[in-house]
Amino acid sequence: MTSWSLQENWHVSNIKPQTLICVFLDLVSVDVTSSPNMAEIAEESKVKYTFLGKSGLKVSNICLGTMTFGENNNGRPGQCDESLTHQILDRYSAWGGNFLDTADVYGLGNSEKVVGTWLQRQKREDFVVATKCRGNMGYNVNSVGLSRRHITKSIDDSLQRLHTDYVDVYQTHGFDNATPVEETYRTLDDLVRCGKVRYVGVSNVTGWQLQKIVDTQRQLGLNPIVSLQQQYSLASRDSELEPFQVCKNEGIGVLPWSPLKGGLLTGKVKRGEKPTEGRVGWVAQDARRGMQSHPLWSAMPDKVFDIIDSAEAIGKKHGCTIAQVSIRWLLQRDVTTSVIIGATSLAQLDQNMAVNGWSLSADEMAQLDQVSAPDLPYPYEMVDRMNTGRVNSYANDFYVKSVTS
Repeated sequence: MTSWSLQENWHVSNIKPQTLICVFLDLVSVDVTSSPNMAEIAEESKVKYTFLGKSGLKVSNICLGTMTFGENNNGRPGQCDESLTHQILDRYSAWGGNFLDTADVYGLGNSEKVVGTWLQRQKREDFVVATKCRGNMGYNVNSVGLSRRHITKSIDDSLQRLHTDYVDVYQTHGFDNATPVEETYRTLDDLVRCGKVRYVGVSNVTGWQLQKIVDTQRQLGLNPIVSLQQQYSLASRDSELEPFQVCKNEGIGVLPWSPLKGGLLTGKVKRGEKPTEGRVGWVAQDARRGMQSHPLWSAMPDKVFDIIDSAEAIGKKHGCTIAQVSIRWLLQRDVTTSVIIGATSLAQLDQNMAVNGWSLSADEMAQLDQVSAPDLPYPYEMVDRMNTGRVNSYANDFYVKSVTS
């Protein structure tokens, strides 16, 4: 490790811990993707722990997403091999992180496999492991969806790949139009009762679908869902219109995925300039690759770049990056339980983990709320306008709000 002292070279009394970590990573002359000697993490900068929805389960407020772990099957850049994956998982644990999110369809099982080989070396009870099913695993005509047959095979396959006899949170990866809701959630309830699953979650649903699931579970006396994993960021707030209102009304924790909108909210993509690097650059080469997790930059409205400008100006006041401001904003939305981040290097992980121990002011949150506010189509605009001044939190409290510590 290069001999270098922060105290000797910097006046640090007014510099935040997350800034010191990023400065350290930028200046030391080592390869942070391979060296076990990383910057020391200040205790106040480590993760905080929150309850997952109305369950009694506590998770770190930053969850490590694992879509970039293991070989994928679509050519998307930035995948981590097993060695780098394990280094990132070790470092995430050092930050106090205890919440891992994967899915069977990530690399058709490869993500679960490399996470599983790491879990074998850990104390299993120290980690909350979440995975998902629904995607097409490609083995036969029944290898997709949320039928009893596919779910029961999927959980057994995931448990084998993860080298564990249970998962903490088992999530449906989306709605299945071909399977009755009763069949899906009776099956998931059975998995809870037999001990293969501790809690049930859902992801990627509309408002009516989520309410249908909640009402069906209540009617049948099933274990309720505890979490909704949904795309949510300064550049993607449409779920506030209905799904998140169901979450607030029913005590369901929100787990935002793609908090940086596939890399757009890092500042690396400039207004009017075609990107050439990362997932966004990869999609820019061929528009057919565009997905929610890696969007087509040319389809992004000017509003997204207005958001980036605002986040950059706020970040300069705190000595933070645009990405850190974007993640911090999510942590200060009252529906958020834990933000799912990804990482393809140790330096990137450290930067995106450094979002605790400081906060955005009420004015800064209001500025970001305003610049990123989604347009309200009918009937939302009309309902909102008609209820101006009709606020009674004792009767209803389902609108998403910003909070300050």
